[in-house]
Amino acid sequence: MQSWLIPSAFLAALVVAALATPIVARFAILVGAVDRPNERKVSRRESMPLLGGIAVALGFFVGLGVALILLPEQLAMNKHLEAMVIGGILVLAIGAVDDRWGLSALTKLSVQIVAAGVAISAGFQIDHLTDPISLTTWHFPTPLVWLVTGAWIIVVTNAINLIDGIDGLSTGVSAIIACTLTVIAWQGGHVPGVLMGTVLVGSLLGFLPWNFPPARIFVGDTGAYFIGFSLSLLALEGYQRVTLITFIVPLLALAVPLLDVLLSVVRRVRRGDNFMAADRHHIHHKMLSEYSGSHRQAALSLYFLTACFCTIAVSFTRLRGFAAIVFLVVIALLTLRILWNLGFFDLADGEVAAEGPTTGESSTGARSQAATDGAGVPHAGRAVAHRGAHGEGEA
Repeated sequence: MQSWLIPSAFLAALVVAALATPIVARFAILVGAVDRPNERKVSRRESMPLLGGIAVALGFFVGLGVALILLPEQLAMNKHLEAMVIGGILVLAIGAVDDRWGLSALTKLSVQIVAAGVAISAGFQIDHLTDPISLTTWHFPTPLVWLVTGAWIIVVTNAINLIDGIDGLSTGVSAIIACTLTVIAWQGGHVPGVLMGTVLVGSLLGFLPWNFPPARIFVGDTGAYFIGFSLSLLALEGYQRVTLITFIVPLLALAVPLLDVLLSVVRRVRRGDNFMAADRHHIHHKMLSEYSGSHRQAALSLYFLTACFCTIAVSFTRLRGFAAIVFLVVIALLTLRILWNLGFFDLADGEVAAEGPTTGESSTGARSQAATDGAGVPHAGRAVAHRGAHGEGEA
């Protein structure tokens, strides 16, 4: 692979996403795809444009196009690339419709299942697990492959949506995760995976300056679904090729959004609430409370936490046998301790800091009353007023 191919595709994705974002913002305002604050949200800014995911997707597709032009013999007719594009367009479209008009949880889930089916048919599959001690490999029967892989794609797709509750959070966290998964694909010598990851990182970084606190546009369900879907497939590109404990590495890389999903479910089950009942105990809510409502400090703290998990994930690819098991146990214990210290296992609803009126930063010590954020599967924190947009309270 030519040394200039990766930077060329990266720059194309970054520049296109950066230039497209203000155009997309104006388009979102024109068509009425804007955020409408209410008592359930963290954001208090009126008419913030959504649909930011369109700019991210444009950068991603242009970056892939540049790679195809420069390296046609290795990428032409690649089924994985085709599946990522087709499935990405499906979830992008359903997110855009949801941002503007609102859709039921069942409708959105149905489209996600179709997109997952496209990916699985193209070869994105979790088809085995390997014992790191005995090196025994267990291969899954076909129905289980479809069930496990489909669940992975849908959970990761919606996990990114779930953490998109404050300015810049899902974009920055996803960029760090995508960079990590790209390194893992590179370690495995998988050229298409490296290119997919590179252009995804480029498109996210191109969009981030517009989305970083104080944000001028939100990524919306449009972007959260597209980014989550892309990350779920990118994670499957390298997991079979790099580590003996095959699926631990992508789990570590995606630890922050996946832990938020897991803890949300555990909290609600322990309280006897509905699986999709609302609460204000998501990771970003906790961080907002820690930093008196500062979106910037909360986002940067979660960037750092994500980077720590991703560094561990890359390190884990080099471990073998018993050492890998010991390392994993230590990581699990440290993670539980951190979550306990941050209060993520509390059952009672607490207070969450409110942001300031225009900048995304709170006035000194300002706190909002506890309210519901409806973090069902898609979008905590910033749901639009109509049902389904930003997915509050839906699966």
